[in-house]
Amino acid sequence: MDHMEGLCVTDCERCPALVDSRSRIVNGVGPEDANLLFLGEAPGAKEDEGGEPFVGRSGSVLDDALRDAGLARADVRITNCVRCRPPDNRDPTSEELSNCRGYLARELELVEPELIVTLGKVPSQNLLERSVAITSESGSVVDVRIGDRSYRVLLSVHPAATLYDRGQRDGFFETISRAATLSGLSDSSDGQASLGDF
Repeated sequence: MDHMEGLCVTDCERCPALVDSRSRIVNGVGPEDANLLFLGEAPGAKEDEGGEPFVGRSGSVLDDALRDAGLARADVRITNCVRCRPPDNRDPTSEELSNCRGYLARELELVEPELIVTLGKVPSQNLLERSVAITSESGSVVDVRIGDRSYRVLLSVHPAATLYDRGQRDGFFETISRAATLSGLSDSSDGQASLGDF
């Protein structure tokens, strides 16, 4: 039986492979009325172990970028398209993404973020329902309908990309800084360069 209390999925057996590989369901963390929501793909080993999205090396990069933008992890909501760890950290299948999409739609509806930032190709493609060349599209803002609502979505590379390719780091940090401004969390008039021209 599938069970969701508010923002937490407590019991779900829809994806047999994920039920086998997870040790827990990893729900989103952060304020329930956050202006800014980060959307990743699925939990990895560290997330599955700790029960929180984006811990480990990618999480550290995200934390650094947030700090650089004047934000803390506690200011934003962080969640994933799929709440259970896929075996061997493979990408979630389209069936798994679609099985979990209702939970994501419900979370977005309850949180009502001003801005969603998709972290990487999989969440970008999942929300936009089209193929995305994330390195070239990173930094673009699109409106997306999910259920009966429309959300502003800022596409971003995955923080892990900056670990493999240092050249992506500046762009990632700029995107997160722009997210802080677009979501109304950062006041760009305090001597910070405005990112409105991006």
